[in-house]
Amino acid sequence: MTVMIENVEPSAAEIKEKKIYQEWGLSDSEYQMIEEKILGRMPNYTETGLFSVMWSEHCSYKNSKQVLRKFPTEGKHVLQGPGEGAGIVDIGDGLAVVFKAESHNHPSAIEPYEGAATGVGGIIRDIFSMGARPIAILDSLRFGELNNNHTKHLLSEVVAGISSYGNCIGIPTVGGETSFDACYEGNPLVNAMCVGLIEHKDIQKGQAKGIGNSIMYVGAKTGRDGIHGATFASEEFGKGNETQRSAVQVGDPFMEKLLLEACLELILEHQDILVGIQDMGAAGLVSSSSEMASKADSGLKLFLDDVPQREKGMTPYEMMLSESQERMLICVKEGHEGEVVELFKKYDLDAVTIGEVTDDGMYTLFHKGEIVANLPVDALAKDAPVYQKEYVEPKRIQEFSEISDYQPEIDDVAEIFLKLLQQSTIASKRAIYETYDAQVRTNTVVLPGSDAAVLRVRGTKKALAMTTDCNARYLYLNPEIGGQIAVAEAARNIVASGGIPLAITDCLNYGSPEKPEQFWELWTSADGITKACEVFETPIISGNVSLYNETSGKSIYPTPVIGMVGLIEELTHVTTSHLKKAGDKILLVGRTKGDFNGSELQKMQLGRIEGRLFEFDLSYEKHIQDLVLKAIQGGLVESAHDLSEGGLAIALAESAFENEFGVKVQVKMPKIWLFSETQSRFLLSVSPERCEEGLVHFGENAVLIGTVTQKGRLLIQADDGKIDVDVIKAKKLWEGSLSCL
Repeated sequence: MTVMIENVEPSAAEIKEKKIYQEWGLSDSEYQMIEEKILGRMPNYTETGLFSVMWSEHCSYKNSKQVLRKFPTEGKHVLQGPGEGAGIVDIGDGLAVVFKAESHNHPSAIEPYEGAATGVGGIIRDIFSMGARPIAILDSLRFGELNNNHTKHLLSEVVAGISSYGNCIGIPTVGGETSFDACYEGNPLVNAMCVGLIEHKDIQKGQAKGIGNSIMYVGAKTGRDGIHGATFASEEFGKGNETQRSAVQVGDPFMEKLLLEACLELILEHQDILVGIQDMGAAGLVSSSSEMASKADSGLKLFLDDVPQREKGMTPYEMMLSESQERMLICVKEGHEGEVVELFKKYDLDAVTIGEVTDDGMYTLFHKGEIVANLPVDALAKDAPVYQKEYVEPKRIQEFSEISDYQPEIDDVAEIFLKLLQQSTIASKRAIYETYDAQVRTNTVVLPGSDAAVLRVRGTKKALAMTTDCNARYLYLNPEIGGQIAVAEAARNIVASGGIPLAITDCLNYGSPEKPEQFWELWTSADGITKACEVFETPIISGNVSLYNETSGKSIYPTPVIGMVGLIEELTHVTTSHLKKAGDKILLVGRTKGDFNGSELQKMQLGRIEGRLFEFDLSYEKHIQDLVLKAIQGGLVESAHDLSEGGLAIALAESAFENEFGVKVQVKMPKIWLFSETQSRFLLSVSPERCEEGLVHFGENAVLIGTVTQKGRLLIQADDGKIDVDVIKAKKLWEGSLSCL
């Protein structure tokens, strides 16, 4: 005879006495606040679990709210800022663009395929929960050096996960960035951004209001995967974390496709009965339900016996904290539940009433006829403690200020050039993006490989440019200036594509906020990001914070990934970085100086970065971008490419490779400056007939440096040396490097 032994949950007294709550991320003072100030009694097992996930950094931003309050979030085009599933910006004609970025770092470190795939799935749900149809996915990835099998495994599995999920749903993966540095060895960053389109009249909110209205669960059944995913993402990595696979969700893109279509049909054709809709993302059912009620100043009753379950014997704790994928929570007008059930039945999806809206402000859970949780809904969704963490400048910043600026020594400039082309961060990412489908739905105008992706807006003459960007090395040397540059470079990518920067979403990836030096990086870089957003008039409309990106005490570089969307007002303005025809003239826009601290060349030669970050002038950057955009809109520009890692020589090569043109260039600068990473620079090609007009337009801010040639050689002459290499040879090294590594 088999005897079934049920797991017995600890009592409220045992949780307090044994401090079990600490294992879930609650501090002693937080537990005391719950017991003494909120409930007036000890919380039971389920209630403690609810507080632990909702008060985690991932859900409450308790350590970063003071930072986020610095950011500008409003603007003349902003229809929805932070606080909902995604931000929304008006693009005219009754249309708006919806976008957001999210991180899935910790899950991807231990289950890279599922971690990356479900990260994509979650951000897609954020977009269609607003009523928008997702049209594009971008990513921003960071890995350790590609010199070991573990990093190679992480890279291949993350890329496969991103590719399989979004493309299965029919959403193109159109752009992104991938960088490599040793600091990400144990803590890779997997950030995903999704962009959608919506008509103003279809915009939704995640709210549960109207006494007696029904709370309905739609989508996949609930399992035991992803339990405590939010708290898992809110603690430092260490030995043993690699076994926490239960905290990683398992995704089904085909189920997500059905859910997407069902939800959009509900939103577009049944607006009269739909009150609110929200994704069950981090912290699952507890997060979505409590936030929907709190935003509407309502209460909720949930009946957990009715929650669709794919595993037997699930407890209230497990059901509420599960982060099973492909699930949404909706609030519908009382009496119309049958319509929702019939709609979702067409898609073979569950649609079940699991609760109702109340007016008492309480969050009450029932299971097997008993109340298993009863607490104020705002206590979960709004009233988590907010901390002002201590911060102190890291010792390295002072040490770096005392180091002389790095000046490379170069004998053979052509040899250095070819080596730089093969560095993993500079090398072509074709091996990655060719695994993605960038053309599904046939709206993609500019494919991966240029400065920004571009998608047409059907039914208009407009297009959207989109990019992700961040040079974390610059932030390591100076978080404030590095933060400014992250925003500026994203804007540069949009402008080079012919777009007007509109707004940004961010993924703030940092180390532990408990460590003053790490929190200083977050605090000061936020000042830089804020200043740049104000200059470029690009408010932050959505995003997330991912802290505790440390492994066994070693932190990543501060990495605030900037996702930006811009509006191209006429399709004729769409511009790419690729040289178009022989005979075109090449202009260098912006000033060049000997800026090598934090550069790709410094990293390659020293094996590390150090020193003071070079000076950066935001107002000059904005002036240059305005000039370039006006030139593009005036039809002056054949191609445009921003100068970033590797400097002028690398930008020239990247511009030439696509169509395998040569260049004949002469510049009045020392040969080492060919690899300087001075900011606020563009490389433009213009027709010979309009070259003089272009030079007049830019005035002292541009110089004619050469010509596009049919002959396939990259000939770049500096004051004291030259590069003269075959385009095909250089391109093969650039394109083959990542695959070889």
